[in-house]
Amino acid sequence: MKLSQVINCLKDSGEMGEPSNDPNITGIEMDSRKVGKGSLFVAIKGFQADGHDFIGQAVENGAAAVLGEEAIELTVPYIQVTDSRICLGKLASCFYDRPSRKHKIIGITGTNGKTTTAYILKHILETAGRTCSLLGTVSNIINNKEYRTSNTTPDALQIQKMLSESHDEFVVMEISSHALEQSRTEGLELDYALFTNLAHDHLDYHENMDQYFYDKKKIFTLLKEGCKGVVNLYNTWGEKMAEHLQNEKIPMIMLGEQKCCSIKDTAINGKTVFTLEVRGESYEIEFPLPGHHNVYNAAMAFLTGFDLGVDPKDMIKALALFPGIPGRFEMIIHPSGAKFVVDYAHTVDAFEYCLDTARQQGARRIFQIYGFRGGRDQSKRVDMIKASAKYCHKFYLTADDLNDECESEMLSQLNSLNKEYGDGKGEVIADRTLAIRKAWAEAKGNDWIFITGKGPEAYQKAFVLPAKNDLETLKLLLETGSKQAVL
Repeated sequence: MKLSQVINCLKDSGEMGEPSNDPNITGIEMDSRKVGKGSLFVAIKGFQADGHDFIGQAVENGAAAVLGEEAIELTVPYIQVTDSRICLGKLASCFYDRPSRKHKIIGITGTNGKTTTAYILKHILETAGRTCSLLGTVSNIINNKEYRTSNTTPDALQIQKMLSESHDEFVVMEISSHALEQSRTEGLELDYALFTNLAHDHLDYHENMDQYFYDKKKIFTLLKEGCKGVVNLYNTWGEKMAEHLQNEKIPMIMLGEQKCCSIKDTAINGKTVFTLEVRGESYEIEFPLPGHHNVYNAAMAFLTGFDLGVDPKDMIKALALFPGIPGRFEMIIHPSGAKFVVDYAHTVDAFEYCLDTARQQGARRIFQIYGFRGGRDQSKRVDMIKASAKYCHKFYLTADDLNDECESEMLSQLNSLNKEYGDGKGEVIADRTLAIRKAWAEAKGNDWIFITGKGPEAYQKAFVLPAKNDLETLKLLLETGSKQAVL
């Protein structure tokens, strides 16, 4: 493809001038180390490095042209733009022949529930005989092949490349607020944009909850013309989102009281059964995952499938047989009958969803094990401990994923916060595997023990027990027996 063809998509936004000549472009890269002969190198000012510092290396590696923000003279064509980060997604979309238009694409954003809702939707569509790719936190699944992922939402270049490689009819994507704010979704076009909820999180990145909300709201700017938003009104931020979309005349499906789509009745104790009313018709749905939050996730997926034309009977069957998700309410039964649950919950709202679910299920005692990620939003830590103290018989605070925080300072803060807000129920055990082992030794029938914050993620440091993640620690304890479980 000629350079003029690749950059043609930038003309409408007035981002570019005419290149000095028109070489053939064989690929687009934002990492100078990946540049080969014929590449268009896009220099982006990143958070840790500035791509403009590597333009020389990119040209040496064979770049046929360069796009960036600074005034530079080169031996190859150079296109100067205002914001190369925004341009990257548009260029990639053009280079890969606008792959968004070859699929039905469903984007999901929200503080909690993105992963669960995405997996439910994929399961519904595949049960109905459709093919579906998935891009998300746990993994990327394209053409029925699974790939590891490092971010909830890939960069703009990866998104367009993966969409072009997918032969599936549908693509379901988790879209984070970071991706929306960082323009990783430029060039992406959605058929449906789902908003699950908003809760206190990521305020180390977003200035405040209002800014967090407006960054999430950007997902609706990605909708193809005439396509729809799906909004959960069973939270105040959902109501606010719906009001904004109505004012902007964006077509929308609303899940909420007094709406055409609403949850009329829910039974959680024993098993989750709920009645969903859609356009005057009632559907009784059984779902294996407990908790009111999972009712909302399942309902959002059902409404999206319904609007896509999937037979409600197929969706009811799919929901009843949903196999679950790695690291999302994943359960191991202790020999005593106690239930150990591994979950990704890392916000106050998510804590309360999990812990209240155990209470609804008649838990005798509730335990929790978690830690704080270093270098992340510290403003939610007090409320997380308060939530644990409110619901738990006992909770253990651990240290992992410290990033740039000093372990001794983290442990000092854990001890201080626990002393002030833990209501005498908390205990600091730095080694996460030992905290799990202690809870394992204390567990008795009808206890619920939640291990939260990491889900399927690998530990970032070596612990005493030879395990790579929370689930592996539990399986090790289950296999080695009670003698190994005693401290």
